[in-house]
Amino acid sequence: MAKRQFDLILFGATGFTGGLTAAYLAAHAPASLRWALAGRSVRKLAEVKRRLAQAYPRCESLGLVQADSFDARALARMAESTQVVISTVGPYIHYGEALVAACAERGTHYVDLTGEPEFVELCLQKYDAVARSSGAKIINCCGFDSIPHDLGVLFTVLQCPPDVPIRIRGFVRVSMGISGGTWHSAVHAFSRLRHYVRLRRQRGAVAPADGRRVKALMQGVHYEPQLRKWAVPFPTIDPQVVRRSARALDCYGPDFGYAHYLEVKRLPLVLATAAGASTVFALAQFKPTRQWLLSRKAVGDGPDPQRRARSWFRVRFMANAGGHPIRTQVSGGDPGYDETAKMLSEAALCLLQDNTPPVAGVITPAAALGEALIHRLQRAGMRFETQWTRRKQVKT
Repeated sequence: MAKRQFDLILFGATGFTGGLTAAYLAAHAPASLRWALAGRSVRKLAEVKRRLAQAYPRCESLGLVQADSFDARALARMAESTQVVISTVGPYIHYGEALVAACAERGTHYVDLTGEPEFVELCLQKYDAVARSSGAKIINCCGFDSIPHDLGVLFTVLQCPPDVPIRIRGFVRVSMGISGGTWHSAVHAFSRLRHYVRLRRQRGAVAPADGRRVKALMQGVHYEPQLRKWAVPFPTIDPQVVRRSARALDCYGPDFGYAHYLEVKRLPLVLATAAGASTVFALAQFKPTRQWLLSRKAVGDGPDPQRRARSWFRVRFMANAGGHPIRTQVSGGDPGYDETAKMLSEAALCLLQDNTPPVAGVITPAAALGEALIHRLQRAGMRFETQWTRRKQVKT
């Protein structure tokens, strides 16, 4: 890129997760980083800057950029002024497209924390070719959706023998509160499932160009003896992201399959979880009940520091690589907010400072940032661990 005014701009700095991301950057970004806060209200941005500068005096030099999600000219100017944009402004299906378009057209790298399948599909269909042409890396899902799962699978694959069929199952456990923004994004995603299905059909089936096979593994609710837990299929965006990475990277082997589960202790919790998710999904389909759901949490609210300090996540991966069992784990603190702010920030810093794969387009964290981001997150306190590896033949 030609010399630009900023290295990084954080768009949405006045929101809940945006504020946590700003605080993480203030504490951990190198002093030489030229970065700025962006959002609709200069007054609110100035207040965020003031709070940061009280703890970190070097933040007195932060830039402030006024931009609205629906102001294409302002977004274009912002994209032209920086090398990387972080966006925390959701729901992305409502507020995200214009910024992705501005970055893709101007060769500006972009990261966000969306977990909305429809938005990611929209980005792929409309802006992948544009970003490839400009050299921009458009990287969705750089928070808890989907870095622990996407990079956790990559970490697992790197422990596997080369050129063998690989089957991996991921098991997620979390303890966390949720913010109003997360709640609103989830409700809107539930309400727009039919829109996503129609959009996804337009792209059709996708297969790796080199003839390898990538597929979803299918198994319903079951008891997992090795974990002594119940496994419930977990229909988040994460398995889709993992399969996109597998199609992009030949290290996933000639025949790759992945399944994604929520790990639950007791069968009654399985039934309660399914009933709760089904109820929210049903209520999200109709405008009056959807509005009622949205009113339960206000955008901008989120769990307090005490609740976040008690929060944690763990994702266990069980792999069979050509008959060899391999077990790994990714774990950390508060997944939805503190760790998401860390993941999002480190992804952006990785783009700026590390040797990343020479690819462009709308790409996954594993394909765009790979091992460099794993190493960054390990240094930042997230744990990527190989629990056991045995060279013992097992049934496939």
